[in-house]
Amino acid sequence: MSYRACLIAIGLLAGMTALAQEAPQPPASQDKVAALKQSLQKSAAALRQYEWIETTTVSMKGEEKSKTQNRCYYGADGKVVKVPLAAEPESGGKSPRGLRGKVVENKKEDVKDSVEEAVALVKQYVPPDPAKIQAAKDAGRLTMAPPDAQGKVRVDIKDYLKPGDSLSLALDGASNRLLGIAVASFIDSAKDAVNLNVKVGVLPDETMYSSDVTLEIKEQDLAIAIAHSGYKKAGS
Repeated sequence: MSYRACLIAIGLLAGMTALAQEAPQPPASQDKVAALKQSLQKSAAALRQYEWIETTTVSMKGEEKSKTQNRCYYGADGKVVKVPLAAEPESGGKSPRGLRGKVVENKKEDVKDSVEEAVALVKQYVPPDPAKIQAAKDAGRLTMAPPDAQGKVRVDIKDYLKPGDSLSLALDGASNRLLGIAVASFIDSAKDAVNLNVKVGVLPDETMYSSDVTLEIKEQDLAIAIAHSGYKKAGS
């Protein structure tokens, strides 16, 4: 090959390399994580403009034990304020007396404590914290599966909040929108296993919110369902 031909070949190779570098690359997992973090931050800020109704239903052994409703909105300190909409009706029957009565009251207190701990636990996972997602990614505790037949992408995070727990996120592979959350965790005081599933809804302005939360404590045969509805701009 002549010297001139070599120069031409080198020039063609350089041109092809430049085109390859300029060609759009398929979105990498880090791009999806970045997009998810951005959408979570955007929705968290937008939700501060809204108020909504929260309905909490507690069931034990498949039997409904209580249902409460609160009007919720963000206060000036950035925390959610809950205003009860109706008082739960008191039982008309007489409480058992003596030792049996004490056992019943203790059982009620145990259930109440478990519900309060479980609801507090939900707040630590929902919505997912962008900083914790980034920390898990940096520590190699985050894995991402390729899109399934429906185009959904699954992101799994180990030790998200505490050692031994896991958080899984279902994303729309095309838009990177969060579709759902699944959590396997436990209540620290009793080490009771807790399973949490969350459906994610979208408001007209594309703000994401947790529409339905289902929490199960299997050891106590206790289930808590939390529904969020009636979203509207605060003060409207």
